[in-house]
Amino acid sequence: MPHPYAMLGAPYGDRGPYFLRQSVLDRLYQAQGWLQVQRPGWRLQIFDAYRPVAVQQFMVDYTFEQLARSHDLDPAALTPAQQTDLQSQVFQFWAPPSPDPATPPPHSTGAAVDLTLADAEGMQVNMGSAIDELSPRSYPNYFAESAEPEEQQYNRDRALLSQAMTQAGFCQHPHEWWHFSQGDQLWAWTAQAQIARYGGAV
Repeated sequence: MPHPYAMLGAPYGDRGPYFLRQSVLDRLYQAQGWLQVQRPGWRLQIFDAYRPVAVQQFMVDYTFEQLARSHDLDPAALTPAQQTDLQSQVFQFWAPPSPDPATPPPHSTGAAVDLTLADAEGMQVNMGSAIDELSPRSYPNYFAESAEPEEQQYNRDRALLSQAMTQAGFCQHPHEWWHFSQGDQLWAWTAQAQIARYGGAV
């Protein structure tokens, strides 16, 4: 089955959406091994990894248009204030599609991955919000203070995913429970490293 972004028409070219650098893939195996000890039979389920800058641009444009329409706005007839407001919402979750090799989007480095959990029956675990949802519910700790049992479970499962990935050396995006990276600029900033290990994967 084609990747959801590819089904929308995203231009991947000759490298697919599940490409990762070998060192990042090795750490992903480490995270999977840790998860298996904590939850036998559970698995990491990858949603998305590599995105050429052209795909990042496509998805930013698509998300912007969908967000505008969800507010009953015509994407082609926005005021400057509306444009700025919608862009600020989109860029909380989508990195700017910069063509500058010094500032590649995380997913364009081959060092970032979006993923979730699957249980021992192979069913995707409900994490409380969908991947790519543009709302505060996507923040990793959104349900941390909830008194609702169902939402407490969302928080526990998000914490499990986060621990599996961070103990393997990944860092987590501050606004996305599903996004982790290792060696890119976000990782360097979070880990207080002097420099990112990886630039754009071309």
